[in-house]
Amino acid sequence: MFSRKNKLLLLKVLSLFSVVRGYNILIITLAQYLASIYILAPKLPLSEVVLDINLFIIVFASALVIASGYIINNFYDAEKDLINKPRKSMLDRLVSQRFKLTTYFVLNFFAVIAASYVSFRAVFFFSAYIFGIWFYSHKLKKLPFIGNFVSATLAITPFFAVFVYYKNFESVIFVHAIFLFLLILSREMIKDLENISGDLAQNYKTIPIIYGVKISKLLIGILVVFTLIPSLLLIFKFDIGYMYYFFGFCVALLLFFLLLLPKAATKKHYIWLHNILKLIIVTGVFSILLIDVDLVLNRIL
Repeated sequence: MFSRKNKLLLLKVLSLFSVVRGYNILIITLAQYLASIYILAPKLPLSEVVLDINLFIIVFASALVIASGYIINNFYDAEKDLINKPRKSMLDRLVSQRFKLTTYFVLNFFAVIAASYVSFRAVFFFSAYIFGIWFYSHKLKKLPFIGNFVSATLAITPFFAVFVYYKNFESVIFVHAIFLFLLILSREMIKDLENISGDLAQNYKTIPIIYGVKISKLLIGILVVFTLIPSLLLIFKFDIGYMYYFFGFCVALLLFFLLLLPKAATKKHYIWLHNILKLIIVTGVFSILLIDVDLVLNRIL
């Protein structure tokens, strides 16, 4: 049996994991590696990509900055989260705000130090990324649409880091990026509907608060329709192996999303819509393996 002290320590570890959303970081890390292997550098041997120390450092630095970003976001949203996410907020509060800030600075410091191994440009890139996350959390988050747009941009920045590293400018990569960006932007705007109570209490000027729920739904619907365009392009215009099954699945889910959106009226409904988009994003990470099934099978067998 755990002693009371050990139980408290375990709860604090779980609290910190909740604050930095460790599960999200694991998914993003996996996505960066899979994107590098199958999309950004498909002609390079698998071992050359997986064992590339520079790529490892870029992914590692990205993970540290993302974790610190969740911490600073949690720091600024502490009061709002008490309303919108009371259970998660109580778990997050087991770690003091002072400890969170200390961890935030330590993670950013190590991210920049790690990036210095790659190049000065990597240091500049991650320093700008750190500043961008802080500025978004401190100022831009409360602004209608600008906050959503910047949040979606910051979310795809880790993929931009590996994209720049491999310097692959094929059009299929840009179509993938547009698809992911529009999907994340739609998700960010759904979160505004989901969190409207806390946003109102904390004087956030989000789209549903300033322009109303109907306008917010209309904009989300337009974004989802636009998301269908890169999905269909990837199915019919590009060679993406068996990944076209995933995009066919996406089209079906997005059409279902568009049917549910006008009827959504409660927080529970918006959480369902949010989870549909989240399911597409997470499934998309693992579906990258479908681009070259032979490579996967050869490594397994």
